[in-house]
Amino acid sequence: MLKKLLAYVGEYKKVSLLSPLFIAVEVMMEILIPFLMASIIDDGLNKGNMGHIYFIGLITLIIAMISLSTGFAAGRCAAKASAGFAKNIRKAVFYKIQKFSFTNIDKFSTAGLITRFTTDIANIQNSYQMILRLLVRAPLMLIFATMMTIYINPELSVIFLGAIVILGIVMAVVIFSVHPIFLKAMKKYDKINSDLQENINAVRVVKAYVRENYEINKFKNSTDGLRNTLLKAEKIIIFVAPAMQFCMYSCIILLSWFGAKKIVAGNLTTGQLMSLFSYTANILMSLLMFAMVIVTITFSRASGERIVEVLNEEPSIKNTENPVFEIKDGSISFENVNFSYSNNPEVLNLENINLHINQGETIGIIGGTGSAKSALVQLIPRLYDVLEGEVKIGGKNVKNYDIKTLRDNVAMVLQKNVLFSGTIKENLMWGNKNATEEEMIHACKLAQADEFIQKFPDKYDTYIEQGGSNVSGGQKQRLCIARALLKNPKILILDDSTSAVDTKTDKLIREAFKNEIPDITKIIIAQRISSVKDADKIIVLDDGKVTGIGIHEELIISNDIYKEVHNSQEEGGKNNE
Repeated sequence: MLKKLLAYVGEYKKVSLLSPLFIAVEVMMEILIPFLMASIIDDGLNKGNMGHIYFIGLITLIIAMISLSTGFAAGRCAAKASAGFAKNIRKAVFYKIQKFSFTNIDKFSTAGLITRFTTDIANIQNSYQMILRLLVRAPLMLIFATMMTIYINPELSVIFLGAIVILGIVMAVVIFSVHPIFLKAMKKYDKINSDLQENINAVRVVKAYVRENYEINKFKNSTDGLRNTLLKAEKIIIFVAPAMQFCMYSCIILLSWFGAKKIVAGNLTTGQLMSLFSYTANILMSLLMFAMVIVTITFSRASGERIVEVLNEEPSIKNTENPVFEIKDGSISFENVNFSYSNNPEVLNLENINLHINQGETIGIIGGTGSAKSALVQLIPRLYDVLEGEVKIGGKNVKNYDIKTLRDNVAMVLQKNVLFSGTIKENLMWGNKNATEEEMIHACKLAQADEFIQKFPDKYDTYIEQGGSNVSGGQKQRLCIARALLKNPKILILDDSTSAVDTKTDKLIREAFKNEIPDITKIIIAQRISSVKDADKIIVLDDGKVTGIGIHEELIISNDIYKEVHNSQEEGGKNNE
């Protein structure tokens, strides 16, 4: 894990090395100050030598200024290195997520990926900065201060060694105890993000059903769970401070007792005893700093493991060694295809699918909820891969094509229509970043979107709010269809993408497709029979199996499922009248 993460220090290696060097100078300067103060007391004040006091005082002031400036430089370097380190990890995680298939994303969950991208990386950044500063400062201070105590009086230095051993044991117990608790805490963060994301996305439903109190209680339970987990860790961590204070006061008492005896015996000076008190504070504070850093690193270790888990994840869908960069035509074949979202052959979502679709054909797909209509079409642009069998486009297995080439030639309007913050024009350019205004208008006319766009004051420069909240469901669907058409694909897939459009507009869209883009293979998933009745072929799916293929007139006679759907919609239409 550590080796994987440190690879992202990258161009910040220089400042990462400079920070410990500055810290080392700062610590050495600080260590000299108590020693010089002892000289001022013993050789200056006790002997009445004012010249010595002024001289050593000036040297002490210079050393203090050097310590201050190097400390400032170390802090600046550490801040720059940690921020850059986090930036590189954040970029790496984001690029990795962009390569993930739906299967990979389903494995981690959206909320889990967001937590890793925010909280976990922030923890790593804080830890790296503490490592560069405190984890270097604390051991150096401990070593140099201990060396000075041994130099001043080897016998009294044994007191510090005992304190170091006691605190070391306490810290080891704390570290091994809190790590599994911190792992649980990060999962609690995932749960909070999931609840928050779900609540914001479904805020209209929450208000419509007056479920605010329920959502508040659910969120409270999630935050209480995180609080309780962190409190459990804190109950262990709090033992560090009392242990440190016990050692500090014990050292002071023992130094005062034995030091006073040595002064009386003439084996120790007053200045040396004062410097030992200063070194006591330095040693024990360095141990406390070391404990704080170790606890933080332990917390960040859980975050690091979660980040590396994402970085090590191999995309389940990737290019072959020698991918094909050209698609001959928009013909599609399914040959003995089995598919499972869970990759479990015992739980198939699609079973034994055999289909052939010619270029330019319009194909309708009808089926009940859970019949795997979306699963079928998502195999065409390789949003998922088949478990068994082959999906072919232009006579070649989709796995042999370059993924970008494949998806550039397959335009898909998903069930959940998504518009991004920005103007209508910027949203349309997702389909073709080089599209001219004339091409955008033409695509919008085909999708029956131009009419309502022209009614907006800013027309194609109208700003779309996040998620398309300032346009209706039908308008959103038509804009998404226009965006797909701008790709000029060989295959166009509409996954229930006209459900919010009235039947008249739906008919106009289908007529425009028939007259204006006859060479594009069109696959239309719909709930309404009227949306697919004029298709060249209609595929009926039930529980992941094809139960019928034919034109409207054939299926209404030969297929019970199709007939049932048709009759129920006909009856519903008459009742509405």
